[in-house]
Amino acid sequence: MKSIELYFVRHGQTVFNKYNRMQGWSDSPLTDQGYEDATNAGKRLSDVKFDAVYSSDTTRAINTAHSIMKENHNSIPKLTIAKEFREEFYGYFEGADSAQTWYLALMPISGQKTFHDFLEDHPIAASKDAMKAADPFNDAENDAEFWHRLNKGFANVLEAAKDGDKILIVSHGTTIRSIAGKIDPQLDITWGPQNGSITRVLMQDKNLSLDFYNNHSDDKLN
Repeated sequence: MKSIELYFVRHGQTVFNKYNRMQGWSDSPLTDQGYEDATNAGKRLSDVKFDAVYSSDTTRAINTAHSIMKENHNSIPKLTIAKEFREEFYGYFEGADSAQTWYLALMPISGQKTFHDFLEDHPIAASKDAMKAADPFNDAENDAEFWHRLNKGFANVLEAAKDGDKILIVSHGTTIRSIAGKIDPQLDITWGPQNGSITRVLMQDKNLSLDFYNNHSDDKLN
């Protein structure tokens, strides 16, 4: 039996984040604030000896991971790129205005205008299915497709890990809150994790438990 600690960090602020655009598999560069977000996360994690470091294959996540590791006081493991930890894919709506997109996807099925309001009454899984249904190309990921991909990532991390490992994974807002919400259905995920925030997941073989979510204080972690 393996027990490992997964430190999920949301990438720093990007241009699309700043302008409230849908950003799933599409990419945009980190802003100055985004690099500051990443550096601050690195300082808070500077004393943690990571046994492995993973990042999704987006440049925003990769650059965040490099910035975090520059602050670490221990030997630096080689970065492993893992596309399985990408953000949800929004298909036709990639790069579109976020508020308008969520209105178009959610209003017809729920009467609710915002993603936040929708999550007050519905599981986040339903938002993925709604996004796929609204996509005229049917390319957006539904919940089953999203988790099929993500579970492969967890399986790969677990297979490569040793018992007791501490592992950094730089990923994305909706991905991290989907993980947290699935582990703890009572958790309030109506607001997503902040850029540069840290979420710690404990993994015992294939079983996941949530230690904390969206931690963005200035305190160091270990």
